[in-house]
Amino acid sequence: MTLGQSPAGLASLYAEIGRDLAPHRRTADALAAVAGAAAARVPGAEWASITRGRGGSFETVAATDALAYQVDMIQYELGTGPCVDAILQETVFWTGDLDADRRWPEFGRRAVAAAGVRSMLSFRLFLEDEDDGLIAGLNLYSRQKDAFDNDAQTVGTLLATHGALAISAAAARERAAQLQRALLTNREIGVAMGVLMNQHKIVRRQAFDLLRIASQNTNRKLADIAVEVGDTGTLDLPGQAAPDRRRPAARTSPRRAGAEVAAAPDQNR
Repeated sequence: MTLGQSPAGLASLYAEIGRDLAPHRRTADALAAVAGAAAARVPGAEWASITRGRGGSFETVAATDALAYQVDMIQYELGTGPCVDAILQETVFWTGDLDADRRWPEFGRRAVAAAGVRSMLSFRLFLEDEDDGLIAGLNLYSRQKDAFDNDAQTVGTLLATHGALAISAAAARERAAQLQRALLTNREIGVAMGVLMNQHKIVRRQAFDLLRIASQNTNRKLADIAVEVGDTGTLDLPGQAAPDRRRPAARTSPRRAGAEVAAAPDQNR
């Protein structure tokens, strides 16, 4: 397979890959989509995975096959390999015969023995939230020797570029949704505190403490308790009888009951 290397050809392929990576609301879905597209589109690839690292530790956050996950774990254990080195050195690592590659002798031996992997192609993913210390990489695997060529590297580069954007966008959407939920929750808690402060003539700290006590007592989320207080104006606390909202039955005085008996006609007459 030979790809056209013209700017127009690359732009067209880049757009095709973008259509494969439709916007996702969840980061996990975007990660899975990038790994799936890489395994399907990169010539020679059998499996794909995505590695995420922070603080010197690494984890696989998406994989198209359990064997890819297994090979990733060998690299994390050894602290070296195409995947780890591509992330740490911010470049592309490419090998056509792990069994004979002197850069990773121990990893190559174990990868071949565990999964039969011979060829790997790994890219650094440049995510937008790297200021938080998050780093990531895209890994491609094959059990064939010399499985990856220049076309594979070209497609992989485009996928890594578009994939990093797709993952970053999904993460941003998740953060925005979480912030919105937090703002809504804070508003509901503020309303509930105002209700309690007005009812019981207490200060804000005391009102919030009552909400926490009710949450612990009923084993419910504080936010759910706050919504209920805002809707009903009541708060169930330990040591207090729950309010009886049933309509009280009519009571009849003994004198009135006696009068009614006297007034009743005698059925034996």
